[in-house]
Amino acid sequence: MNKPLAAAPNDWLADTHQPENLSHDLCDYNLYTEDAALTAAVVREGGQWGAEALSVFGQACGTADYLALGRQANQYRPELDTHDRFGRRTDQVNFHPAYHQLMDTAIRHGLHASPWTEPGPGAHVVRAAHTYLHTQVEAGHGCPITMTFAALPTLRLQPELAQLWEPGITARHYDPRNIPMAQKKGLTIGMAMTEKQGGSDVRANSTRAYPLGRDGTGDAYELVGHKYFVSAPMCDAFLVLAQAPGGLTCFLLPRWRPDGSKNPLQVLRLKNKMGNVANASSETELRGALAWRVGEEGRGVPTIIEMVSLTRFDCMLGSSAGMRMAVSQALHHCAHRAAFGAKLNQQALMQNVLADLALESEAAMTLSLRMARALDQRGQPHEDLLVRLVTAVGKYWICKRTPQHAYEAMECIGGSGVMEDSMMPRLYREAPVNAIWEGSGNIQCLDVLRALDKTPAVLTALFDELGLARGAHALLDPFVAALARDLRDPQQREYRARGLVERMALALQAALLLQHAPDDVGDAFCRSRLADTGGLNYGTLPTGVNVAALIDRATPRLA
Repeated sequence: MNKPLAAAPNDWLADTHQPENLSHDLCDYNLYTEDAALTAAVVREGGQWGAEALSVFGQACGTADYLALGRQANQYRPELDTHDRFGRRTDQVNFHPAYHQLMDTAIRHGLHASPWTEPGPGAHVVRAAHTYLHTQVEAGHGCPITMTFAALPTLRLQPELAQLWEPGITARHYDPRNIPMAQKKGLTIGMAMTEKQGGSDVRANSTRAYPLGRDGTGDAYELVGHKYFVSAPMCDAFLVLAQAPGGLTCFLLPRWRPDGSKNPLQVLRLKNKMGNVANASSETELRGALAWRVGEEGRGVPTIIEMVSLTRFDCMLGSSAGMRMAVSQALHHCAHRAAFGAKLNQQALMQNVLADLALESEAAMTLSLRMARALDQRGQPHEDLLVRLVTAVGKYWICKRTPQHAYEAMECIGGSGVMEDSMMPRLYREAPVNAIWEGSGNIQCLDVLRALDKTPAVLTALFDELGLARGAHALLDPFVAALARDLRDPQQREYRARGLVERMALALQAALLLQHAPDDVGDAFCRSRLADTGGLNYGTLPTGVNVAALIDRATPRLA
């Protein structure tokens, strides 16, 4: 006769097991002071005067409550109300309060304008470091911040417009109200260039600009046409390209007319994006929208190119920030999780992956901060030439490397890294954005070729910069010599452009790390990136690399 089973103890009914061997959220730490590579770069590149403020900012960004804003701003997507309940056209985009809090923080700390209002040595470096930290919390809100930051040099080409708009643009006051600019305490600027038929080929734009009255620089026009991709439609004005009688021209188009009436820039719908969802992107129609010309007719692309260059700089900076947060998450998890008898970060194969991810992250940030110094030193021929060439090089390579980097970091965490209640899916979906926006990879490579053709001195600047590390590593000098030889070869240069630009980026990153990072970092980078021995995936570092030192250098510690 079967013996009846004994009743389960009461405490079994609530808990079937004791949770153990788990990681925990990476939060309540200082994003700045726990990033040894960043703190050294800020000092090295001229921003040492901002270190104390960056430490305070890094501590605030790393709190659990503040990091949660990034999740909330993406979980609750912006929504469009084209009309109010009375039937009046409003084109109102509504955001979750978390988005507004992120915007307010960014603007109060000058991420949108501080190098213009407080210029001087290290101004761009300190602004870049703040942006790097804040983007680790959430990337989408950075779109209107970046466009506002990048718009001012272009707008200053039209002094009477700059005089009117600059005080509001540079104000450290976030004012999200949908009202005319004259009534607002702070302004943001967007950009509207892309059209259905042209994409990156803005010269194919079909939007027409009709002069109103006297035909002179800065006078008013009405614009008729469409814009297929307008990011941040709640900005107060937009730099727009349209076909004027004299050709493709740049315009400043406000959301409201000076008389207080709604300007007919009408939002048709918000884009349904896979990532970057906290940021509203839209399709619009211009139905006789008032705009003022910026620069000469027919000179639209040269007029807006400075804005484009600065937005591309922020793309490489933003992708670098994404890498840093991704590898921070992976390093933190592997420092606490054990398998097969040891912590993950103490196991050889995982060490190879983690060290490789840390190496890529540091190289990306190092090149980005070097370019921030170049922006600070504009007016010096060498630095101007670097900005012209390396902005495109860095934008191509750093943004191109980020999606695979995010994926590998997610894999380090395992199944829980795929879950939507972790940060990793958001980082992964965000990763391709910067590679595509502001000119995809092919556009960046073509821009590099254009710079080589039209401004040959950029090549001298490149090799002068690389020459600062001459003799620092046995692999660097022959790598640079081969690059110089291949750049001089005109055969099928466009076909080979991606490979050439990739090698430029790797040479620059290697030279910078050899000069400024610990020996273990520079050596590992050269041996894994410059020698033809590595694999295509992360985690293929050659033997002999001090992976433990690389992991220790990059791992954030909690307070």
